[in-house]
Amino acid sequence: MHTGSCLCGSVAFTIDGDLSPPSVCHCGQCRRQSGHVWASTSTNQDNLRLTARDTLSWFRASGTARRGFCGNCGSFLFWQHDDEDTISISMGALDAPTGLTLARHIFVADKGDYYDITDDLPRRAQ
Repeated sequence: MHTGSCLCGSVAFTIDGDLSPPSVCHCGQCRRQSGHVWASTSTNQDNLRLTARDTLSWFRASGTARRGFCGNCGSFLFWQHDDEDTISISMGALDAPTGLTLARHIFVADKGDYYDITDDLPRRAQ
């Protein structure tokens, strides 16, 4: 079981199920919404239970997915594709210890020009 929340605690959740190895996303949308890169894990959406959701808001940044964030403190918490039964969860929102280790970089073709990726983790262009 994992727990997590936004910065102010108005959105909180538990996850009762397996979490995927985390990815670091370098796409333009994640960089704009998070302020840099976004590290996330994912699980089946049925494993996620919201224990507080008063300020949870969803934003459609594209025609295929939505992004969940706290309308009070602005924490970027979730990413969910319309055609999948999984949901991505911000690594920064999870309470420690997570027991997880970064596994890969995704959308590296879109990475910002102001930083370098300096580790040896696998990279996916998209």
